[in-house]
Amino acid sequence: MAVGARSGHDDPEEGREQLAESPEAVTDKPAEQRGDSGDGPDGDGATAPRKPRSFWKELPLLIGIALLLAFLIKAFLVQAFSIPSDSMQDTLQRGDRVLVDKLTPWFGAEPQRGEVVVFNDPGGWLDGAQTPEPNAVQWFLGQIGLMPSSDEKDLIKRVIAVGGDTVECKKGGKVHVNGQALNETDYIYPGNTPCDDEPFGPIKVPKDSIWVMGDHRQNSLDSRYHQELPGNGTVLNEDVVGRAVVVAWPVTRWSLLPVPDTFDQSGLSAAASVATAATPGALALAGAVPIVLWRRRRLTRPSTAG
Repeated sequence: MAVGARSGHDDPEEGREQLAESPEAVTDKPAEQRGDSGDGPDGDGATAPRKPRSFWKELPLLIGIALLLAFLIKAFLVQAFSIPSDSMQDTLQRGDRVLVDKLTPWFGAEPQRGEVVVFNDPGGWLDGAQTPEPNAVQWFLGQIGLMPSSDEKDLIKRVIAVGGDTVECKKGGKVHVNGQALNETDYIYPGNTPCDDEPFGPIKVPKDSIWVMGDHRQNSLDSRYHQELPGNGTVLNEDVVGRAVVVAWPVTRWSLLPVPDTFDQSGLSAAASVATAATPGALALAGAVPIVLWRRRRLTRPSTAG
């Protein structure tokens, strides 16, 4: 009994020995055996940097974003068009690329006199015209605006008169808008006459429409040559794609396309403004007459003694 009891107290207890050795044993073990990755609160606190994605994996995303932006820009902001004919010489040459503002019409802007505009064929203007077929790449790039539009149903001319204007031109004379003669030497093709090849008018331009002519008058099938069509040669504002604002290509011909000074004459708008103002004025007068007569009759009616 004594021997047994003494030996039990003198030898270290197995459980206490294991507990004493456990911290040191665990510390000495490799991290792989401890199941410690080193990223936790007991690790070294450092996080391994993520490897950047390969450029070739990013490229499709970048191309997709670029195409989307190009499509949105073409649809809502600006679009490139190629000049296919000589009808706007010398302002524009065949093969020029112009940038067309498509943003301002979204905010209610309408074509103004003197602007160079691109518009869709109102119907019958391009009948019989040769339309080259673009290849698949040209068509696709044209649709997203990375190349000039290959849609040959678009035309480009200068706005001469707007809705409410009266425009005319007699042989040997100048173009007149609302009775005011235009000085077209700044933009008409050298050697051309204003309209000797096709005199016209007077024509009253309908509301929300424009009358257009090419700068190369003797080589332009413009409003003058389509008076037999609905609208008498005028173009609806809703058919206007936008205003051409700059010649972008070739770089040697880079230039803005401003409104010529002759369209700044105050008299051009005066007649249209008077005509516009006359209608509400006449209606107001017509409405005022019965009121005045009624009031006059009431004031002159003899009073009755009570």
